[in-house]
Amino acid sequence: MMLSRRAALLGATLTTACSPLRVLDATVPQGDLRRRTAAYGPGSRQQLDIYEPAAARGPLVVFFYGGGWRSGARADYRFVAEAFCAQGARVIIPDYRLFPEVGFPGFVEDGAAALAWAQRQDAGPVFVAGHSAGAHIALMLALNPAYLAAAGGDRGRLAGAIGLSGPYDFDPAAYRRTRAIFSGASDQRQTQPITFVDAGAPPLLLATGTDDTTVEPRNTLSLAARVAEAGGQAQTRLYPGVGHVGTILAMMPLFRGTAPVVADVTAFIGAGRPA
Repeated sequence: MMLSRRAALLGATLTTACSPLRVLDATVPQGDLRRRTAAYGPGSRQQLDIYEPAAARGPLVVFFYGGGWRSGARADYRFVAEAFCAQGARVIIPDYRLFPEVGFPGFVEDGAAALAWAQRQDAGPVFVAGHSAGAHIALMLALNPAYLAAAGGDRGRLAGAIGLSGPYDFDPAAYRRTRAIFSGASDQRQTQPITFVDAGAPPLLLATGTDDTTVEPRNTLSLAARVAEAGGQAQTRLYPGVGHVGTILAMMPLFRGTAPVVADVTAFIGAGRPA
């Protein structure tokens, strides 16, 4: 109970400032990881970090962080790589262009370019994942094959997609913070992952907190229901008492007890098993 209150308080802080997340990330033990940086495009924000455990070669997870499509930096999310690499996975964390440099679909196109780059480097299973705005990007790539195809990738090669606290079914024009970001789309339905659900999508794991007031849990539930109607596979996880930032904080050792995010994702991707 005390951990949940602490996570909620810290979550409120993190919604208004990125520095606390960077401070927390610095406290996570680095472990036995190899990290290298590569460019997937010519822009300063079109770079990614690749994390690999020294003694394992499990599935590859490409993870997109959140920040309302306006903020975020890959350097602040080493703790995500630490969490999954400790389970035998390998992790890529890309940066992507943000508003106002780009609006929709610029950041999705960057996500597609980064994911296509990962597919070209790795013949094994590749999963795409994200939190919040990053989950929106991840699920757009998993559900609309046109983005990956345009970047030279292949949705058919995706082993699965993981969305944490993601906005998949909302009207951007109805919210002041998203109206301008998505204003370039002539049809707002084209900005939503739920629009592109089909039976050919990879398996999905959709997780959220029941106390999320930033991105309502109905986004997760409605997307899962639409996938089921289309004959696809979607697992859902609802974490009682967890808020929006809680699903990402649960990857840190200090908050691991607030929600079994790492265990659920590890089980989904089959980390630790040979590729």
